[in-house]
Amino acid sequence: MIRPMAIGVMFALAAGLMWGLVFVGPLMLADYPAVMLSFGRYLAFGLIALPLGWLDRANLRGLTRADWVEALKLALVGNVVYYLFLASAIQRAGAPLPTMIIGTLPVVIATCANARNAARDGRLPWRRLAPSLGLIALGIALVNQAEWAAMRNDPEADTARYALGALLAVGAVVCWTWYPLRNADWLRAHPDRSPRTWATAQGLATLPLAVLGYALTWAWFGATDAPWVMPFGPRPGAFIGLMLAIGLLSSWIGTLCWNEASQRLPTNLAGQLIVFETLSALAYAFVLRGAWPGAATLAGIALLIAGVAWALRVEPEAVAAEGHPN
Repeated sequence: MIRPMAIGVMFALAAGLMWGLVFVGPLMLADYPAVMLSFGRYLAFGLIALPLGWLDRANLRGLTRADWVEALKLALVGNVVYYLFLASAIQRAGAPLPTMIIGTLPVVIATCANARNAARDGRLPWRRLAPSLGLIALGIALVNQAEWAAMRNDPEADTARYALGALLAVGAVVCWTWYPLRNADWLRAHPDRSPRTWATAQGLATLPLAVLGYALTWAWFGATDAPWVMPFGPRPGAFIGLMLAIGLLSSWIGTLCWNEASQRLPTNLAGQLIVFETLSALAYAFVLRGAWPGAATLAGIALLIAGVAWALRVEPEAVAAEGHPN
């Protein structure tokens, strides 16, 4: 019989494979502004969630007003703002650098969760966690070094644009450090609720945000006489098709798989498994480039995998309840 933790790891892997797709979208639609990609993706996610919500309406009725407010917060920060930062970063710095900056999430989330959620999930001992985090950090550094060296050898490289892309990617890291911690809080506090229902609820909460953002973007382009064809840009078929694909695969199925993983795994361990997203995004980016990664990049990827494998061997230790004076 498969252990719940093993099932959780498989769901985290599936989520990473789905989420990796969002890193190549901005490259395939490089002529589209990031606001179109962000609001377009989540407009598609929200529309996909409508029929799913109708089918799951009995469970959705069980959500309280506080639950919907939490879903709205998660949708705003973890979906719309996060992808706005990420798409902007990728269009300015290419895919590998933002991907590897996002790749720091396993370290950042595991560190935050180990300090924040130890009473609930147990604490991963720092002395045993350090080798895993060190391998992941070293792998990230190797890939970043390879990309930076390639940029320095490119006479047409725009270092200021590249640096802005890196800064925007850091903003995405902040958003997606907050999101899985808060999302796991809700899921662990409601073990009787379906992760599928919670994924659909977030899609429904995203829809009004995406509609408002898309409408404001359209109005802004009109008011500034921007040379842009609305509502779907110069390549409507490619835009609509890609937004629907990412909305279904990355947003709904990816969120569903992550919710399933979050209910089964300690947050400090689940945070490290976001490395699957980084590995998937790198693989997709190099396929799109039509080039094989260099030795330093391959070594970095191997270290990332080794770090995750090491982390899976670390068992959380229960934290003794603190005494309180009468």
